[in-house]
Amino acid sequence: MTAREAAIAKLMTRRRLHWVELLPWAIGIGVYFLLPDYLQLGGQILSMILFALSLDLLLGYTGIVTLGHAAFFGLGAYTAGLLAVAGWHEPISGLLAAAAASATLGLIMGVVILRTTGLALLMLGMAITLLLYEVANSLNWLTGGADGLSGVEIAPVLGRFAFDMFGRASYLYALAVLFCAWLLVRRIVHAPFGRSLVGIRQNPRRMTAMGVSVFGRRLIVFVISTGLAGLAGGLSAQINQFVSLEVLSFDLSGTVLLMLVLGGPGRLYGAFLGASVLMIAQDSLAKENPVFWLFWLGLFVIAMVLFIPGGVLGLLGRLRLRREGGA
Repeated sequence: MTAREAAIAKLMTRRRLHWVELLPWAIGIGVYFLLPDYLQLGGQILSMILFALSLDLLLGYTGIVTLGHAAFFGLGAYTAGLLAVAGWHEPISGLLAAAAASATLGLIMGVVILRTTGLALLMLGMAITLLLYEVANSLNWLTGGADGLSGVEIAPVLGRFAFDMFGRASYLYALAVLFCAWLLVRRIVHAPFGRSLVGIRQNPRRMTAMGVSVFGRRLIVFVISTGLAGLAGGLSAQINQFVSLEVLSFDLSGTVLLMLVLGGPGRLYGAFLGASVLMIAQDSLAKENPVFWLFWLGLFVIAMVLFIPGGVLGLLGRLRLRREGGA
């Protein structure tokens, strides 16, 4: 990329961020007041946005393709859930513990799996998920096994805002957690470190020749990403006050990957759009056709992938360029 192209890309990024970075939060606050009956679903969507955002750091920016990200989401969920069952009901410290547990596992596993690429990397990620799934399933006395972990009680946030059956407090809590995580990710991707991640994705050999520690930076972003995935898992456990064995399933790894494809990977806001579009479509189709909703959801996803390459943000970008070109 030439200096002129880099300057244009930077300018376009700034112009886009000027209105996009405020829009998701305006919508999030609007949902709280305008759609009070959907706050439970809204909280689940927010936790999945955070999960997709964590994967975007790996896939969209660094080019690390993995099908084992659910392992870290699930570990975070079980960590927060088990702490609550054991009597530690304070939500914020439970979330931090969930993030720390997943980041620690990410550090240990990253040292091993990031030395591989391609199919080997995919297989190792899947193996981690499979191992954790079987461990959680076999420790029935601790995790509840296939019946799930129940009895997760969460204390009021900051000692004042109790979780209710309508999901009001949990929705605002999830929105605040997502906002803090988004600030962190935004700072990373727009810093020189984040720019180097894009360079590693595009040409790792050239980055090595420039003196950049490719493995070191991939490991750092892997730990950050897995920590955020654990944060999302812990948030999901606290919102639902229940942890299902499905948080460690391959289906979840595939679902979050699909969310990024629909929204647009490597664009920071693709996670917001992809998770929202997929989960709203899933909820609507399940209500309209409880028997064959997966069939219609599959058709919807196929249509999105075939006719909107680059995701929703890719479509918006092309429309914007076409409008500016015709101006």
